[in-house]
Amino acid sequence: MMVENLLVEIGTEELPPKSLRRLAQSFADNVQQGLSNAEIEFDSVQWLAAPRRLALIIKQAAAKGADKQVDKRGPAVSVAFDEQGNPSKAAQGWARSNGIEVAQAERLATDKGEWLLHRSLVSGQALSAVFPTIVSEALNKLPIPKPMRWGNKSTQFIRPVHTITMLYGDKLIQGTILGIESARTIRGHRFMGEAEFELAHADNYIQDLDQRGKVIVDYERRLAIIREQVEAEAVRENGIAQIDEDLLEEVNSLVEWPVAMVGGFEEKYLEVPSEALIYTMKDNQKYFPILAKDGGLLPRFIFISNIVSKDPIQVIEGNEKVVRPRLADAEFFYKTDRKFTLEQRLDSLNKVVFQQKLGTLLDKSKRVSELAAFVAASIGASSEHAQRAGLLCKADLMSEMVLEFPDIQGVMGMYYAQHDGEHELVAQALCQQYWPRFSGDKLPESKEASSVAIADKLDTLVGIFAAGILPKGDKDPFALKRAATGILRIAIEQNLDLDLTILFTNALNLLPIKLDQAQTETLIDQLIEFVHARLKAQYLDQGVDATMIQSVLVRKPTNPLDIERRVKGVAEFCTHESADSLAAANKRVSNILSKNAKDIANKVDQALLVEPAELALSKAIVAAEQQVAPLFEAGEYGQGMQVLSTLREPVDLFFESVMVMADDSAIKANRLALLASLQGLFLQVADISIIQ
Repeated sequence: MMVENLLVEIGTEELPPKSLRRLAQSFADNVQQGLSNAEIEFDSVQWLAAPRRLALIIKQAAAKGADKQVDKRGPAVSVAFDEQGNPSKAAQGWARSNGIEVAQAERLATDKGEWLLHRSLVSGQALSAVFPTIVSEALNKLPIPKPMRWGNKSTQFIRPVHTITMLYGDKLIQGTILGIESARTIRGHRFMGEAEFELAHADNYIQDLDQRGKVIVDYERRLAIIREQVEAEAVRENGIAQIDEDLLEEVNSLVEWPVAMVGGFEEKYLEVPSEALIYTMKDNQKYFPILAKDGGLLPRFIFISNIVSKDPIQVIEGNEKVVRPRLADAEFFYKTDRKFTLEQRLDSLNKVVFQQKLGTLLDKSKRVSELAAFVAASIGASSEHAQRAGLLCKADLMSEMVLEFPDIQGVMGMYYAQHDGEHELVAQALCQQYWPRFSGDKLPESKEASSVAIADKLDTLVGIFAAGILPKGDKDPFALKRAATGILRIAIEQNLDLDLTILFTNALNLLPIKLDQAQTETLIDQLIEFVHARLKAQYLDQGVDATMIQSVLVRKPTNPLDIERRVKGVAEFCTHESADSLAAANKRVSNILSKNAKDIANKVDQALLVEPAELALSKAIVAAEQQVAPLFEAGEYGQGMQVLSTLREPVDLFFESVMVMADDSAIKANRLALLASLQGLFLQVADISIIQ
């Protein structure tokens, strides 16, 4: 069968840079699925993307779908012919529908009888016939939140479409997509190369665009070129480029022919905190800052031009001219803000509502202050510094700098606190109150900072739950999932012994929303369940088996650090040879006890243990209890579970030799009590009966 490389390009106006990768990957996935549904074979799909185009190269695509045999079963032979052997009307009608005579039909014998059968070979669909539909459907499925119309067209897409090209080898595939006829026309760079050219062969697409159109259409290659150029320019400046991956992706999606250039600014602006300068360069101007080898900011930056300029000096000076007012603004804001202390800004927080039922930002700051002091006292940190940091933690939100550059909130609080003469631990806590901000982000570096970070997240989580605004599906406007995950990460990774029930209770008591005892208990249960769900998600991401996690959470532990130790202990236990046997035994024990709950004795009576196997199990349980008690008390669940793994032999022997449901009710009750004591040992860590 004939195979060729297949190209499709959608030529557009500039596509949204932050969505370009996602659009291209989705387009590739959708077309690949469409080809598979049409049973057209191909080797692979390569997606390509530049600011004004989405393209795919389907390697070694078959010219048509595979031929396949279609079997159409007719009526049973017993009803297909009369007594004289003449075909019935049912048989004749079925044969006509298949374009054959009844005599041409084959027979299909089954264990339920014999049937008429028509076998036909259906030719696969031609690629040229189905591909335009596949592309149209793939484009319709792209993640486009707000499609647009253009000109007088009724079609919609994320941006106006100007060209459609579909080539199978050197053959043009005819078709109309988004109101545009497929043609060989490829549009080049806006300002360099050929504005338009005719593409002769699908295999020439990347090379022709590169050489004739001055467009590097390979997204990953363009990304690598930008990274290499930026790093090289930074080295020439005797520095290190700060390459933010999201910014790199965005810049890559803005240019077709990247050229790195270096600009500079006056050293006086370096008196402004570097975070503010970096933020405005990256977020507003899409520049890459250059850091000195000691980590300080250099008065230089790298930007990516979309052309090879004949007069690069003008391009550089133009970018310097554009960035200068932004840096001057940052300098002005910084100088103005320092005229007022953070404490003097507290009253202004009373003008900003945090949440209608929870009061203002000042109200929140006061709650965070008290919670931070409580957490600090619980983990051996300075309550005084944590309380002070909690009170001031939102004050920088009212500064001119943060109002202009919201992403550096907390950071500016640190600088202003240092200027005000606050303790360094207080300043550090203000900077790190929002940590961790995302998955894998760094954690607060001091216990005081951790106390404030936990308190802030705790107040938001508990307060929003109390206000009745629970996350639903993907809707989480107050980022409660992130808050819960942050609390858990800080507690677990920094070995902080904190109980969630106690934390939630303290946070609830500080809220302006007053609940009765029953409402409080219900809300705390909801919060524990919510946090457990976040923990489960974290462990699943780490590759922990779901049943291991559930075996711990079903016991409803409320100390994150203790949960972590339990999960690790269960995971370690499951590596032992005895794990499967003991898990099965515990499941059996659980079933027996649940069905005979009323018959279980209060404790094991040694005098009623008559069988050697039950005597041996009782002795083993007592010995294990003595060994694991100090281990479990110290949170050494792994070692404790290792001790319990030695119970396999006496447990197996017990179930082989002893009839639990004895005729003597006293012996039966005693044996049930023995099993309950066995179960109780394991339940101190987890319910291993649910481990698969």
